[in-house]
Order: sequence, then C-alpha cells, then structure tokens
Amino acid sequence: MGFFKILLVFIFCSFPWPTIQSGLETYIVHVESPESLISTHSSLTDLDSYYLSFLPKTTTAISSSGNEEAATMIYSYHNVMKGFAARLTESQVKEMEKKRGFVSAQKQRILSLDTTHTPSFLGLQQNMGVWKDSNYGKGVIIGVIDTGILPDHPSFSDVGMPPPPAKWKGVCESNFINKCNNKLIGARSYQLGNGSPIDGNGHGTHTAGTAAGAFVNGANVYGNANGTAVGVAPLAHIAVYKVCSSDGGCSDSDILAAMDSAIDDGVDVLSISLGGSPNSFYDDPIALGAYSATARGILVSCSAGNRGPLLASVGNAAPWILTVGASTLDRKIKASVKLGNGEEFEGESAYHPQISNSTFFTLFDAAKHAKDQSETPYCKPGSLNDPVIRGKIVLCLAGGGVSSVAKGQVVKDAGGVGMIVIKTSQYGVTKSADAHVLPALDVSDADGLRIRAYTNSAINPVATITFQGTIIGDKNAPIVAAFSSRGPSRASPGILKPDIIGPGVNILAAWPTSVDDNKNTKSTFNIISGTSMSCPHLSGIAALLKSSHPDWSPAVIKSTTADTLNLANSPILDERLIPAYIFAVGAGHVNPSRANDPGLVYDTPFEDYVPYFCGLNYTNREVGKMLQRQVNCLKVKSIPEAQLNYPSFSIFRLGSTPQTYTRTVTNVGDATSSYKVEVASPKGVVVEVKPTELNFSQLNQKLTYQVTFSKTTNNSNFVIVGGFLKWTSNRHSVRSPIAIVLDK
Repeated sequence: MGFFKILLVFIFCSFPWPTIQSGLETYIVHVESPESLISTHSSLTDLDSYYLSFLPKTTTAISSSGNEEAATMIYSYHNVMKGFAARLTESQVKEMEKKRGFVSAQKQRILSLDTTHTPSFLGLQQNMGVWKDSNYGKGVIIGVIDTGILPDHPSFSDVGMPPPPAKWKGVCESNFINKCNNKLIGARSYQLGNGSPIDGNGHGTHTAGTAAGAFVNGANVYGNANGTAVGVAPLAHIAVYKVCSSDGGCSDSDILAAMDSAIDDGVDVLSISLGGSPNSFYDDPIALGAYSATARGILVSCSAGNRGPLLASVGNAAPWILTVGASTLDRKIKASVKLGNGEEFEGESAYHPQISNSTFFTLFDAAKHAKDQSETPYCKPGSLNDPVIRGKIVLCLAGGGVSSVAKGQVVKDAGGVGMIVIKTSQYGVTKSADAHVLPALDVSDADGLRIRAYTNSAINPVATITFQGTIIGDKNAPIVAAFSSRGPSRASPGILKPDIIGPGVNILAAWPTSVDDNKNTKSTFNIISGTSMSCPHLSGIAALLKSSHPDWSPAVIKSTTADTLNLANSPILDERLIPAYIFAVGAGHVNPSRANDPGLVYDTPFEDYVPYFCGLNYTNREVGKMLQRQVNCLKVKSIPEAQLNYPSFSIFRLGSTPQTYTRTVTNVGDATSSYKVEVASPKGVVVEVKPTELNFSQLNQKLTYQVTFSKTTNNSNFVIVGGFLKWTSNRHSVRSPIAIVLDK
C-alpha cells in the first residue's frame, strides 16, 4: 500500500479533447482502487490502462450525422480521486456499470464564479507586524483556480521576487512560457479554458492580484480608491489554473484536473473562488480535491457562496476547507441622488465624471412603464425601446440576471443620461460601487421606494446625481454582506460554516483592461464584490502564516482566532444593521496579527475523518470515494460531527439529552502558560467546561478539555442561538464560537 500511495503523487494525464458530437456528454467516473496494481507495484501508465479498461471496446452509438461515437478519455485523475473524466453516451455508461470495480458515473456539472485599502484595513503595514514576520509571504506558492490571468499586468511584476522554491514542479504551457516570471511561476489551461491561460473574464486576474499582487502605485477606478494596490502576500508566488470560460462557467471535471495538477506541482495554498449548490462531500468535486490536497499539507481556501442572506445556503463547507464569507471595508465610494423635492439619498458608485455636473434631469421608472415585467424593470438588453427615455435618468431594479454595469449600457444605448439601481430589500445596506458606463449609483430598497414614490407622483419628477468619491471611516465596518452565504451547512450541520469572514465588498484589484472611459488614465483595475473577493484575502493571509510558521498544518492555520467586534467596538452587524447571527460570521472577521500569534490552536488529526465520515452515515462505497480505498464502517468507531477537533462548536438539534464533546488544543504561545476558561452560554443552554484551567509547561504540548451542552428551555420551533467559550492567559485570548440549533 505504501508504494502505491507514493505512486499516486505524480503528474495526472490529460487526453485530447474530442470533437463534440450529439449523444456524448462528459461524465466523471469513480472506480475502486485497483488492488492488482498495488500488489504488482505497477506504474502510472498501468493506472491509466486500468482506467481505460472501463471504456467500452466497441462503438455503442451513432450520431445524427451517421458518424460513430467512440467513448473518449479526457482526464485521468491520480491525486484527487480514483477515476477519470470521459466523453460517453448513456448506453456506454450503462455498459460500464457492469464492469468489476465501477463505483459511479455522474454528468459533468458547470459551477459558477462565486485592493488599495484592504491591507491597511486588515492591519498589514510595511516593515512591521505580520508582513515583516512572514517576509510578505516569501517562498510560498498560491495556486489560483479561476478564469486565468493577464500576465502583463503590473500586479504580476517580479521585481524583487526570488526564484520559485526548488520543490516547484509546475509549468507554464508552451503558448505562455514567455509570459511567466518569478511572480507568475505556473500557468495551465483546461478544456473550458480554450487552450490558453489568458483571462478573458477578469475574475481570475482580480483574485490573483488580491491574494499576491505586487505593489502598484496609482491604482484607481475613475480616480476612486486611489492609492497603491498590493496583494495580501506580495512576495508569494502565483500559479494559475484556468478552468472557467470567459462567461464564467467552470466544469467540475476541469476543476478536479486542475487540483490534481496543483498537488503534483507543489503549491502551498489553493485559492478557489467558485462553487455550486451544496452537495454531500462524496459528490462534491471541490470537497474531493480539497481532501486530497489537505492530506498533502496544502491549505484550501474557498468562497462560501453568494446565496445569502438565505439560511443553509453556504457552499464549500467541508471541514478541511477554509470557508470564507464576505464583509465590508470602512471605505465607501459615495454618490448621491437629489430629487426635485429636496430629498437626498446616499448610494455608492465607482463612476466619477471628469467634469462635475449638477444638472437636474427627468426621472423615468422602467418598472412603471414595463410591458414585460420580467424584462423591462431590470433594464435587460433589448427591453428599453421607448424613445421617451432619451435624456432621462432611468430607475432600474437590481437583479434579473443582469449586472448593474450591463444595465447601464442598456440605458446608455437607449439614450438615457443616468441610472439609479434599486437593490432588493434582502440586500439591506449592502451596495455595490460599480464602474458604470454612465452616471449611475446603487441605492437601498428603502430609499428606492421613496425615489419611485416621488417619480410616480410628481408632475415633473427630476433628479441630479453627484459623486463624492472615496470616503474612509465607516465605524460600522465590517458589516456582513447581504449576499454572503449563511450556515448551517446542509452537508454537515455539526460543523460551523462559514469559518470566517473577510473583505469582499467593493474590492479594488487587477483587471485585464481599463474600465475607465477617462482617456487621461490607463489604470487597469476594477472594483467588484462577492465571496470570490473575500476568499483570496484569506488565501493571502494563509500564505503569510505558512511563511511565518512553515510547520503549521492546514487545520492549525485555519483554527486561529478572529475578531467579533467592529470598529465601533460593538458586535459585528449584518446588512440589516442588527447584530449578525453566528451562521453569518462564523468565528468572526479575520485578524492577521492575532492569527500569527494565537497562543492555542486546534489541529484536526487526518485519521479522525474516517470515523467522521462513518458518523455522517455515509455508505462504505461513499466513504471509499473520499478515501480512495475500501472502508467498512461496521469496523470503525464512528464519531458525531461535533466531536471532530474543530475550533468551534455547532450543535444541531440539541434536545432534552445533554451532549458532551472534547477538544484538544496545542500550545504555540508561551512555553509556560496558564489559561482559564470564560463561557458565554447561548440563551436557553447551559455550557459546562472541564477542566476550567489548562496549564502548559512546554511548547507544542497538547491538553484536552470537555464541554457539555444542556438545554434549559422549552420551545415550539427550532431556535438558533449562539455563544462562545474563551481560554485566556496573561497574553493570549483564544475564542471558540458556539452555534446551537435547539430542537423542538
């Protein structure tokens, strides 16, 4: 077995992409571990031959044109799973199911894509603190799985960068080899990447720049957020794996292939700002790939998803993944709309005219004049055909599957001179500062209702839009973004997700082209929002911690304490400006300084995942898909989810029977130290901790404590409550959040 485990860490094989014919679809096929290969000490060539043996030997389908359709291998996976991706017909899959060793086949799914000021907001300062301690992430390799990269962007300059570490085994593809340098050390493209790592979307360039972009002076959008752009880990290396098309679709077979490559290449951190609907871990390609990566010491940071504020919407929720939600900065890019009746409303916009214009223009409510309520209110392409729009400011509803910038282009094409985008009520105070193509701003639903009421009641409704630009100092920051997906996790409610929140609203970072129509500027940066933006912030911080503490495991890096208070020293708020509940913030907002010197950490022994999987009531075959070997859960002492040595507690459906769990902490602070526990019990729950004091006598010493949760109240419905327990020494404070869903 040992030989075969070593064998599996070599490079994966990629097969030619066939011409797409009717009837053929891409399937991801899981197979059992080839025991015969283990016994004969065979090579990877034999592993590929084993995979190929599952493909039908004879043609089983005919295309509409009369051509034979042969099953074709696309990817042979050697790290992330036992299996392959292939182009197959349904009948070919049925034939394959009869073969010994076949486990499952599922159709490829298409997943979706889920800064000048953020380093300062995070407390990162040149030549001091975490940046100094970690040498700005020097020597760490961040793999970015996304839409590619624009290599010529100044954010990816290698001035002052050392060569990649000797362990690096990645490549820059032949058509890209002259584009790589000591900053951008690897670039691969997969099937949806259309043969080139060049970014045709912008998303990948933005996330790579956020994680590890170089210092670039004069970064701005329309002059807003002007300053020096820099990634969180500016001396870390970047390796890019392009798995998404220019329209943002990302196939799970490509994602698995990219993760397979990244493991072999030698990355230290994987940053993945994409995802789909929550699935069981054995059916989740990112969870599968991340499990294998984590087993090899690679930290995997993923976006939590943009389906908030809906409960139980969080994705990428496996306990071995760092799941990142999104929050605001203390920076606003302010714009205002003033109505003819004197009322004024604040919004946000990255647009800024070269010449200020306070002229009033007539308002036009697209929703009121809509013939098609599914098209016109949202200002979709082709929906604004009324010539009366010319010379007016148009009110457009947010959403409808059209970005705000695209809505502005529709308004501009129809002759409009401005636009007000009205957010939905669920967005609360979360607004986007988009780089619009005409004078425009985002306003809240509450303000939008008043603007619409005026527009539809005044005889001559008029307004003017003015732009105040960058404003620093929002004491309510960080606020949880409305779109940031919430827990509890559907896949494993006994694990608190998201783990943490970080900056993800109106983030300025590298972009392939200039979005500014000001001919006097050539700044190629853009301001966008999403958990896609918060994820690379945490990926960069993980790189800093990896550089500062090279012996820390992924579990230790992701277990560090976060902030629970905002700049006003009050509990972090959500988009409604009320205290955010625990399934929105997880452990809280990332604090790199505290993460670098946490005192105590929680490591998760990898062998604990087998009893964890069995405790999830997975079948032996499902557990086998995760572990890439056969497992019999009847011979495994399973554990409940909440028993995993996680830095938080998530108790799902606590009833009349008390529940007790243990945790083991490792001392990484002062060799001789004493910690006393403080408990803030959730409402209706008593939390008892034994012992109440932990006394350490050396570094890396491990001590275990026990926590019992008892329900003390009766409730007719499920109730979510939160609290925490905190271990405090004379120098460190280590907080573990507690989330409980009380049973009826």
